[in-house]
Amino acid sequence: MAMWQWALLLLAVVWALQAFGVWLQMRHYSDVFKGITNRFSDGYVGTGVFHGRLRKGAIAIVVVSPDLELRRVLVMYGRSVFTKFSRYEQFEGIPLDRLRQNPAVLGEKERGVTEAVRQAIRQIDDKREQEYPPRDLQAAAA
Repeated sequence: MAMWQWALLLLAVVWALQAFGVWLQMRHYSDVFKGITNRFSDGYVGTGVFHGRLRKGAIAIVVVSPDLELRRVLVMYGRSVFTKFSRYEQFEGIPLDRLRQNPAVLGEKERGVTEAVRQAIRQIDDKREQEYPPRDLQAAAA
């Protein structure tokens, strides 16, 4: 075979390995998310994603109780498709407002983790706002 045919074959093999790795990572994410939603049926779950082009990417899952106490904080951070979620047990039981005031506490040096946590908190706030709209909007709708 010519050199360019070997190069195309190698490219196809690398692409297939990457696709398989992405499939494994998505399956892991799906399993973790299903486990969380099955275990914590009340309260709110927020997810945030930071897509790093040249930096490491991050995914954050924040679970809070109905009274806005952190139940679970999970972060997946890295470049590899074999990266797994890390649980931050030291934040479980604290009010969401403490994490909202300083989302960089999970990854002070890593901007991606901070941005993913911010997005997760924003998603929780949006869900709560849909469920409990501000009083002035309730009065206008009536």
